[in-house]
Amino acid sequence: MPDLPWEGIAGRLEQVAVRILRLDARLEASGLSAGWQSRCDMTEAVRALILDGHLVDVGDLVLHDAGMDVRHPTHELTRAAAALRARRTALARSAPWPLSIDGLAALRGIGPARGEGDHTRPKGKPDPEDEEAYPPFANDADPWQAHFAEIDALLDRTNTILAGETPLPKRRSHLVYDPDVDEAENEDLWLDVVKRTAHWPAVAAAAVAWNAWLDLNLYTRLPWLGLIMAAAILRARGLTSHLLPLAAGFKQSRFRPQGRDGALEKLEGFCTVVEEAVAIGHKDLDRLILARELMDRVTRQCRANSKLPELVDLFLSRPLVTVPLGAKLLKVTPKAVDLMLAQLGGARPRELTGRSRYRAWGIV
Repeated sequence: MPDLPWEGIAGRLEQVAVRILRLDARLEASGLSAGWQSRCDMTEAVRALILDGHLVDVGDLVLHDAGMDVRHPTHELTRAAAALRARRTALARSAPWPLSIDGLAALRGIGPARGEGDHTRPKGKPDPEDEEAYPPFANDADPWQAHFAEIDALLDRTNTILAGETPLPKRRSHLVYDPDVDEAENEDLWLDVVKRTAHWPAVAAAAVAWNAWLDLNLYTRLPWLGLIMAAAILRARGLTSHLLPLAAGFKQSRFRPQGRDGALEKLEGFCTVVEEAVAIGHKDLDRLILARELMDRVTRQCRANSKLPELVDLFLSRPLVTVPLGAKLLKVTPKAVDLMLAQLGGARPRELTGRSRYRAWGIV
Protein backbone atom coordinates (compact mmCIF):
# COMPACT_ATOMS: atom_id res chain seq x y z
CA MET A 1 0.00 0.00 0.00
CA PRO A 2 1.37 3.48 -0.81
CA ASP A 3 2.41 5.79 1.99
CA LEU A 4 0.64 9.07 1.25
CA PRO A 5 1.22 12.42 3.00
CA TRP A 6 -2.33 12.88 4.19
CA GLU A 7 -1.75 16.34 5.67
CA GLY A 8 -0.64 17.66 2.30
CA ILE A 9 -3.32 16.05 0.12
CA ALA A 10 -6.39 16.27 2.38
CA GLY A 11 -7.41 19.64 0.95
CA ARG A 12 -6.97 18.46 -2.62
CA LEU A 13 -9.09 15.35 -2.03
CA GLU A 14 -11.81 17.45 -0.42
CA GLN A 15 -11.96 19.81 -3.40
CA VAL A 16 -12.37 16.93 -5.84
CA ALA A 17 -15.05 15.29 -3.68
CA VAL A 18 -17.01 18.56 -3.48
CA ARG A 19 -16.94 18.93 -7.27
CA ILE A 20 -18.29 15.42 -7.70
CA LEU A 21 -21.08 16.08 -5.19
CA ARG A 22 -22.03 19.32 -6.94
CA LEU A 23 -22.34 17.56 -10.30
CA ASP A 24 -24.44 14.81 -8.78
CA ALA A 25 -26.75 17.31 -7.06
CA ARG A 26 -27.13 19.30 -10.26
CA LEU A 27 -28.02 16.17 -12.23
CA GLU A 28 -30.70 15.19 -9.74
CA ALA A 29 -32.17 18.71 -9.68
CA SER A 30 -32.27 19.02 -13.47
CA GLY A 31 -34.43 15.94 -14.04
CA LEU A 32 -32.12 14.86 -16.86
CA SER A 33 -29.97 12.42 -14.91
CA ALA A 34 -31.28 9.37 -16.79
CA GLY A 35 -30.76 10.97 -20.20
CA TRP A 36 -27.35 12.28 -19.17
CA GLN A 37 -26.26 8.84 -18.00
CA SER A 38 -27.53 7.16 -21.15
CA ARG A 39 -25.64 9.58 -23.40
CA CYS A 40 -22.59 9.32 -21.16
CA ASP A 41 -22.56 5.53 -21.44
CA MET A 42 -22.67 5.72 -25.24
CA THR A 43 -19.91 8.30 -25.57
CA GLU A 44 -17.76 6.65 -22.89
CA ALA A 45 -17.83 3.34 -24.77
CA VAL A 46 -16.55 5.13 -27.88
CA ARG A 47 -13.89 7.08 -25.96
CA ALA A 48 -12.69 3.93 -24.24
CA LEU A 49 -11.98 2.37 -27.63
CA ILE A 50 -10.20 5.55 -28.74
CA LEU A 51 -7.85 5.25 -25.77
CA ASP A 52 -7.11 1.71 -26.91
CA GLY A 53 -6.24 2.93 -30.40
CA HIS A 54 -9.49 2.07 -32.21
CA LEU A 55 -11.98 4.46 -33.78
CA VAL A 56 -15.70 3.69 -33.51
CA ASP A 57 -18.49 5.95 -34.77
CA VAL A 58 -21.00 6.73 -32.04
CA GLY A 59 -23.76 6.55 -34.64
CA ASP A 60 -22.88 2.96 -35.45
CA LEU A 61 -22.91 2.14 -31.73
CA VAL A 62 -26.34 3.72 -31.24
CA LEU A 63 -27.81 1.79 -34.17
CA HIS A 64 -26.10 -1.43 -33.05
CA ASP A 65 -27.53 -1.02 -29.57
CA ALA A 66 -31.00 -0.59 -31.07
CA GLY A 67 -30.54 -3.65 -33.31
CA MET A 68 -30.61 -1.57 -36.50
CA ASP A 69 -27.12 -2.04 -37.93
CA VAL A 70 -26.70 -0.56 -41.40
CA ARG A 71 -23.64 -2.74 -42.02
CA HIS A 72 -22.01 -5.82 -40.59
CA PRO A 73 -20.64 -5.02 -37.08
CA THR A 74 -16.86 -4.76 -36.95
CA HIS A 75 -14.65 -6.14 -34.22
CA GLU A 76 -14.14 -2.66 -32.78
CA LEU A 77 -17.88 -2.03 -32.70
CA THR A 78 -18.42 -5.29 -30.84
CA ARG A 79 -15.83 -4.26 -28.25
CA ALA A 80 -17.51 -0.87 -27.85
CA ALA A 81 -20.83 -2.65 -27.31
CA ALA A 82 -19.14 -4.77 -24.62
CA ALA A 83 -17.90 -1.60 -22.89
CA LEU A 84 -21.41 -0.13 -23.07
CA ARG A 85 -22.88 -3.32 -21.64
CA ALA A 86 -20.35 -3.30 -18.79
CA ARG A 87 -21.28 0.25 -17.78
CA ARG A 88 -24.97 -0.58 -17.81
CA THR A 89 -24.33 -3.73 -15.80
CA ALA A 90 -22.40 -1.77 -13.17
CA LEU A 91 -25.38 0.60 -12.83
CA ALA A 92 -28.04 -2.11 -12.82
CA ARG A 93 -27.12 -3.48 -9.39
CA SER A 94 -26.45 -1.91 -6.01
CA ALA A 95 -23.18 -0.06 -5.55
CA PRO A 96 -20.93 -2.61 -3.74
CA TRP A 97 -21.81 -5.46 -6.11
CA PRO A 98 -19.38 -4.58 -8.98
CA LEU A 99 -16.50 -4.73 -6.45
CA SER A 100 -16.80 -8.48 -6.00
CA ILE A 101 -15.89 -11.68 -7.80
CA ASP A 102 -19.42 -12.05 -9.17
CA GLY A 103 -19.43 -8.41 -10.24
CA LEU A 104 -16.13 -8.73 -12.10
CA ALA A 105 -17.38 -11.85 -13.85
CA ALA A 106 -20.60 -10.12 -14.92
CA LEU A 107 -18.78 -7.02 -16.15
CA ARG A 108 -16.53 -9.25 -18.26
CA GLY A 109 -19.58 -10.95 -19.75
CA ILE A 110 -18.96 -14.42 -18.29
CA GLY A 111 -21.47 -14.31 -15.42
CA PRO A 112 -25.10 -13.39 -14.78
CA ALA A 113 -25.58 -9.62 -14.86
CA ARG A 114 -28.85 -9.22 -13.01
CA GLY A 115 -29.23 -12.39 -11.08
CA GLU A 116 -30.22 -14.59 -13.99
CA GLY A 117 -28.62 -17.52 -12.22
CA ASP A 118 -30.67 -17.03 -9.06
CA HIS A 119 -33.63 -19.38 -9.04
CA THR A 120 -36.31 -18.66 -6.47
CA ARG A 121 -38.95 -21.10 -5.38
CA PRO A 122 -42.43 -20.13 -6.62
CA LYS A 123 -44.80 -18.87 -3.97
CA GLY A 124 -48.02 -20.67 -3.10
CA LYS A 125 -48.97 -24.32 -3.36
CA PRO A 126 -47.80 -25.99 -6.58
CA ASP A 127 -50.26 -27.48 -9.00
CA PRO A 128 -50.58 -31.27 -8.41
CA GLU A 129 -50.89 -31.83 -12.16
CA ASP A 130 -47.68 -29.89 -12.93
CA GLU A 131 -44.71 -32.26 -12.54
CA GLU A 132 -42.19 -29.47 -13.22
CA ALA A 133 -43.43 -27.54 -10.16
CA TYR A 134 -42.03 -30.24 -7.87
CA PRO A 135 -38.33 -30.90 -7.28
CA PRO A 136 -36.67 -33.85 -9.06
CA PHE A 137 -37.14 -37.32 -7.54
CA ALA A 138 -40.08 -36.06 -5.44
CA ASN A 139 -42.22 -39.05 -6.43
CA ASP A 140 -39.52 -41.70 -5.90
CA ALA A 141 -39.71 -44.17 -3.05
CA ASP A 142 -36.43 -42.85 -1.63
CA PRO A 143 -35.90 -39.25 -2.91
CA TRP A 144 -32.49 -38.94 -1.20
CA GLN A 145 -31.00 -41.94 -2.96
CA ALA A 146 -30.64 -40.13 -6.28
CA HIS A 147 -29.05 -37.09 -4.59
CA PHE A 148 -26.52 -39.25 -2.76
CA ALA A 149 -25.67 -41.01 -6.04
CA GLU A 150 -24.91 -37.66 -7.71
CA ILE A 151 -22.68 -36.64 -4.78
CA ASP A 152 -20.80 -39.94 -4.92
CA ALA A 153 -20.22 -39.55 -8.66
CA LEU A 154 -18.91 -36.03 -8.15
CA LEU A 155 -16.51 -37.21 -5.43
CA ASP A 156 -15.24 -39.99 -7.68
CA ARG A 157 -14.50 -37.54 -10.50
CA THR A 158 -12.75 -35.19 -8.07
CA ASN A 159 -10.54 -37.98 -6.69
CA THR A 160 -9.64 -39.05 -10.22
CA ILE A 161 -8.54 -35.54 -11.18
CA LEU A 162 -6.57 -35.04 -7.96
CA ALA A 163 -4.79 -38.34 -8.53
CA GLY A 164 -3.57 -37.09 -11.90
CA GLU A 165 -5.36 -39.70 -13.93
CA THR A 166 -7.49 -37.17 -15.81
CA PRO A 167 -5.83 -33.95 -17.00
CA LEU A 168 -7.68 -30.68 -16.44
CA PRO A 169 -9.19 -29.28 -19.63
CA LYS A 170 -7.38 -26.31 -21.16
CA ARG A 171 -10.02 -23.67 -21.73
CA ARG A 172 -7.72 -20.93 -23.05
CA SER A 173 -5.41 -20.85 -25.98
CA HIS A 174 -1.82 -19.89 -25.26
CA LEU A 175 -1.84 -17.98 -28.55
CA VAL A 176 -4.31 -15.48 -27.06
CA TYR A 177 -3.70 -15.56 -23.30
CA ASP A 178 -0.40 -15.47 -21.43
CA PRO A 179 -0.04 -18.81 -19.58
CA ASP A 180 2.19 -17.19 -16.95
CA VAL A 181 -0.53 -14.72 -15.86
CA ASP A 182 -2.91 -15.96 -13.19
CA GLU A 183 -6.00 -13.78 -13.51
CA ALA A 184 -7.65 -15.36 -10.47
CA GLU A 185 -4.71 -14.42 -8.27
CA ASN A 186 -4.64 -10.89 -9.70
CA GLU A 187 -8.36 -10.55 -9.01
CA ASP A 188 -7.81 -11.52 -5.38
CA LEU A 189 -4.93 -9.08 -5.05
CA TRP A 190 -6.95 -6.23 -6.51
CA LEU A 191 -10.00 -6.96 -4.37
CA ASP A 192 -7.69 -7.05 -1.35
CA VAL A 193 -6.48 -3.54 -2.26
CA VAL A 194 -10.09 -2.36 -2.49
CA LYS A 195 -10.86 -3.91 0.89
CA ARG A 196 -7.80 -2.41 2.58
CA THR A 197 -8.65 1.08 1.30
CA ALA A 198 -12.29 0.89 2.39
CA HIS A 199 -11.64 3.38 5.22
CA TRP A 200 -9.70 5.82 3.02
CA PRO A 201 -11.21 8.91 1.38
CA ALA A 202 -13.22 7.89 -1.66
CA VAL A 203 -11.07 9.69 -4.24
CA ALA A 204 -7.84 8.29 -2.78
CA ALA A 205 -9.30 4.77 -2.64
CA ALA A 206 -10.40 4.98 -6.30
CA ALA A 207 -6.98 6.31 -7.34
CA VAL A 208 -5.10 3.54 -5.55
CA ALA A 209 -7.46 0.89 -6.94
CA TRP A 210 -7.00 2.19 -10.49
CA ASN A 211 -3.22 2.26 -10.15
CA ALA A 212 -3.25 -1.27 -8.73
CA TRP A 213 -5.39 -2.35 -11.71
CA LEU A 214 -2.77 -0.95 -14.09
CA ASP A 215 0.16 -2.43 -12.16
CA LEU A 216 -1.43 -5.88 -12.11
CA ASN A 217 -2.28 -5.54 -15.82
CA LEU A 218 -5.64 -7.07 -15.07
CA TYR A 219 -7.69 -8.20 -18.10
CA THR A 220 -5.40 -7.10 -20.89
CA ARG A 221 -8.18 -7.64 -23.42
CA LEU A 222 -10.45 -5.22 -21.53
CA PRO A 223 -8.27 -2.15 -20.90
CA TRP A 224 -11.30 0.12 -20.44
CA LEU A 225 -12.65 -1.81 -17.45
CA GLY A 226 -10.22 -0.24 -14.96
CA LEU A 227 -11.77 3.23 -15.32
CA ILE A 228 -15.25 1.75 -14.95
CA MET A 229 -14.19 0.11 -11.69
CA ALA A 230 -12.72 3.40 -10.44
CA ALA A 231 -16.03 5.12 -11.19
CA ALA A 232 -17.86 2.26 -9.46
CA ILE A 233 -15.77 2.82 -6.32
CA LEU A 234 -16.75 6.50 -6.27
CA ARG A 235 -20.37 5.44 -6.64
CA ALA A 236 -20.08 2.77 -3.95
CA ARG A 237 -18.62 5.28 -1.49
CA GLY A 238 -21.63 7.57 -1.90
CA LEU A 239 -20.02 10.50 -3.71
CA THR A 240 -22.30 10.07 -6.70
CA SER A 241 -25.18 7.92 -7.86
CA HIS A 242 -23.89 7.94 -11.45
CA LEU A 243 -20.85 6.61 -13.29
CA LEU A 244 -18.55 9.50 -14.11
CA PRO A 245 -17.07 9.75 -17.65
CA LEU A 246 -13.53 8.98 -16.51
CA ALA A 247 -12.45 7.84 -19.98
CA ALA A 248 -13.34 11.28 -21.34
CA GLY A 249 -11.52 12.91 -18.43
CA PHE A 250 -8.45 10.76 -19.00
CA LYS A 251 -8.47 11.60 -22.71
CA GLN A 252 -8.80 15.32 -21.96
CA SER A 253 -6.14 15.44 -19.24
CA ARG A 254 -2.42 15.39 -19.80
CA PHE A 255 -1.78 12.70 -17.21
CA ARG A 256 -0.44 9.42 -18.55
CA PRO A 257 0.62 6.72 -16.06
CA GLN A 258 4.33 5.93 -16.15
CA GLY A 259 6.19 3.25 -14.30
CA ARG A 260 8.50 5.76 -12.65
CA ASP A 261 5.69 7.86 -11.13
CA GLY A 262 5.42 7.97 -7.36
CA ALA A 263 2.26 7.46 -5.32
CA LEU A 264 1.71 11.19 -4.88
CA GLU A 265 2.10 11.88 -8.62
CA LYS A 266 -0.36 9.10 -9.46
CA LEU A 267 -2.90 10.44 -6.98
CA GLU A 268 -2.54 13.96 -8.35
CA GLY A 269 -2.95 12.63 -11.89
CA PHE A 270 -6.13 10.77 -10.96
CA CYS A 271 -7.54 13.92 -9.33
CA THR A 272 -6.89 15.75 -12.60
CA VAL A 273 -8.73 13.02 -14.52
CA VAL A 274 -11.73 13.27 -12.19
CA GLU A 275 -11.82 17.07 -12.46
CA GLU A 276 -11.79 16.90 -16.25
CA ALA A 277 -14.56 14.28 -16.17
CA VAL A 278 -16.68 16.50 -13.91
CA ALA A 279 -16.13 19.50 -16.20
CA ILE A 280 -17.20 17.44 -19.23
CA GLY A 281 -20.26 16.27 -17.30
CA HIS A 282 -21.26 19.87 -16.58
CA LYS A 283 -20.87 20.82 -20.25
CA ASP A 284 -22.99 17.90 -21.42
CA LEU A 285 -25.68 18.79 -18.90
CA ASP A 286 -25.64 22.43 -20.05
CA ARG A 287 -26.27 21.30 -23.62
CA LEU A 288 -29.16 19.08 -22.57
CA ILE A 289 -30.79 21.80 -20.47
CA LEU A 290 -30.55 24.37 -23.27
CA ALA A 291 -31.88 21.94 -25.87
CA ARG A 292 -34.77 20.95 -23.61
CA GLU A 293 -35.76 24.57 -23.04
CA LEU A 294 -35.77 25.29 -26.78
CA MET A 295 -37.77 22.19 -27.69
CA ASP A 296 -40.22 22.62 -24.80
CA ARG A 297 -41.35 25.91 -26.32
CA VAL A 298 -42.57 23.96 -29.36
CA THR A 299 -44.06 21.01 -27.47
CA ARG A 300 -46.27 23.31 -25.37
CA GLN A 301 -48.23 24.15 -28.53
CA CYS A 302 -48.70 20.61 -29.85
CA ARG A 303 -51.74 18.37 -29.41
CA ALA A 304 -52.24 16.19 -26.34
CA ASN A 305 -51.88 12.97 -28.36
CA SER A 306 -48.82 14.14 -30.27
CA LYS A 307 -45.66 12.03 -30.31
CA LEU A 308 -43.47 15.14 -30.39
CA PRO A 309 -42.73 15.13 -26.63
CA GLU A 310 -41.55 11.52 -26.94
CA LEU A 311 -39.26 12.53 -29.79
CA VAL A 312 -37.83 15.29 -27.58
CA ASP A 313 -37.18 12.74 -24.83
CA LEU A 314 -35.46 10.55 -27.42
CA PHE A 315 -33.15 13.41 -28.37
CA LEU A 316 -32.32 14.01 -24.71
CA SER A 317 -31.57 10.35 -24.00
CA ARG A 318 -29.37 9.50 -27.01
CA PRO A 319 -26.37 11.17 -28.61
CA LEU A 320 -27.99 11.03 -32.06
CA VAL A 321 -31.30 10.03 -33.61
CA THR A 322 -32.05 8.86 -37.14
CA VAL A 323 -35.42 8.68 -38.86
CA PRO A 324 -35.58 4.84 -38.86
CA LEU A 325 -34.50 4.75 -35.21
CA GLY A 326 -37.17 7.27 -34.21
CA ALA A 327 -39.82 5.43 -36.22
CA LYS A 328 -38.97 2.15 -34.53
CA LEU A 329 -38.83 3.44 -30.94
CA LEU A 330 -41.84 5.76 -31.23
CA LYS A 331 -43.83 3.20 -33.27
CA VAL A 332 -44.72 5.65 -36.01
CA THR A 333 -43.96 5.87 -39.72
CA PRO A 334 -40.75 7.50 -41.02
CA LYS A 335 -42.89 10.17 -42.65
CA ALA A 336 -44.31 11.07 -39.25
CA VAL A 337 -40.79 11.49 -37.86
CA ASP A 338 -39.94 13.81 -40.77
CA LEU A 339 -43.03 15.89 -40.03
CA MET A 340 -42.17 16.13 -36.33
CA LEU A 341 -38.61 17.20 -37.17
CA ALA A 342 -40.01 19.93 -39.41
CA GLN A 343 -42.41 20.93 -36.64
CA LEU A 344 -39.48 21.57 -34.28
CA GLY A 345 -38.19 24.23 -36.66
CA GLY A 346 -35.31 26.22 -35.22
CA ALA A 347 -35.35 24.13 -32.02
CA ARG A 348 -34.43 21.00 -33.98
CA PRO A 349 -31.03 19.57 -33.00
CA ARG A 350 -28.14 19.90 -35.39
CA GLU A 351 -27.87 17.57 -38.38
CA LEU A 352 -24.58 15.70 -37.93
CA THR A 353 -23.93 13.86 -41.18
CA GLY A 354 -24.18 16.70 -43.72
CA ARG A 355 -25.91 14.42 -46.22
CA SER A 356 -29.30 14.42 -47.89
CA ARG A 357 -29.88 10.72 -47.16
CA TYR A 358 -29.29 8.61 -44.01
CA ARG A 359 -29.23 11.73 -41.89
CA ALA A 360 -28.84 11.89 -38.11
CA TRP A 361 -29.60 14.65 -35.62
CA GLY A 362 -28.08 15.11 -32.20
CA ILE A 363 -27.42 17.58 -29.38
CA VAL A 364 -23.74 18.57 -29.61
